[in-house]
Amino acid sequence: MDDKYTSKLSPTVDFWAGIYLVIIAILSIIGNAAVLVSAARRLALLKAPELLTVNLAITDIGMAISMYPLSISSAFNHAWLGGDTSCLYYGLMGMIFSITSIVTLAVMGLVRYLVTGSPPKRGIQFERRTINIVIGGIWLYAGLWALFPLLGWGSYGPEPFGLACSIDWTGYGESVNHATFIMIMSVLCTFLPCLVILFTYFGIAWKLHRAYRSIQSSDFHYGNIEKKITLMAVMISSGFLIAWTPYVVVSFWSMFHTREQGRMAPFVSLLPCLFAKSSTVYNPFIYFIFQRTSGHKLFRLKKQTLGSSLHAEESKLDGNMVKNPDGHICGDGTDETCVGLMRDPGKSESEMTTLS
Repeated sequence: MDDKYTSKLSPTVDFWAGIYLVIIAILSIIGNAAVLVSAARRLALLKAPELLTVNLAITDIGMAISMYPLSISSAFNHAWLGGDTSCLYYGLMGMIFSITSIVTLAVMGLVRYLVTGSPPKRGIQFERRTINIVIGGIWLYAGLWALFPLLGWGSYGPEPFGLACSIDWTGYGESVNHATFIMIMSVLCTFLPCLVILFTYFGIAWKLHRAYRSIQSSDFHYGNIEKKITLMAVMISSGFLIAWTPYVVVSFWSMFHTREQGRMAPFVSLLPCLFAKSSTVYNPFIYFIFQRTSGHKLFRLKKQTLGSSLHAEESKLDGNMVKNPDGHICGDGTDETCVGLMRDPGKSESEMTTLS
């Protein structure tokens, strides 16, 4: 076996790394599968921007299914399984899913920025067809960058600890080919999406701050719902960036310190890689927590809105009020006003009940 595919870690560390990945894989598959099942059950009710959240769940579960089993078996084997072929496969899948994830998060931020109106309810609206086209473009973009190393621009190689494969970061100082690929890929697939995420959410915060200073009290609860939805997107994006930042830092360190690569303890290079894997786990929990709280908030909003309307309409009624067979209360005041209520179950549909 090629020495580069032999684990540089102790068997004990390999074992516990494998156990950790098993736990991450199980949680990721169960959580993201639950998101997809939930989305499928209410597919007709999904708003267009929510399709981006579904796409994120697809990338997370795709990574867990296509990549984690190979990492887990290699960890328990104390050496990478499959040699160059499986290394290329692993690197390809990692590039596709990681780029798709970060670009999806950037698009989520941009969509939230455009949808968030000033004042609320007046932002740009997106159709499903538009979002589906954008999602298709994201996958094509990620697939193109993942194919470049297979076509000769850049390359894939084993991680320093020997149990995973990714972009060959150490090739940066070896040739112009590797250097140009790594730099352009880093700018277009990492730094640019991160800047979009940061600027769009700062922009959203400013728009919300400016809008909610002047909105009518009737829009206050709607504003709270908008803020919760935005906060969910912020937490998902922040979690992804936090999970992947240590890995990016270590990778860039190895780019510019190729001669000192051997001085980095393999365990140090392992930790950021394991931490990055956690990015596929927590998104479903964030999604369900905010879906639950936002749903309760929306229910209270509808209930309060109905109650306010009922109170306002009742104050306009003058004289006797009657309930018609449709379950509405009508009065004989200056305006004929009907407020929807539940039908009296004790009366037949032909009766009109006088309310005093």
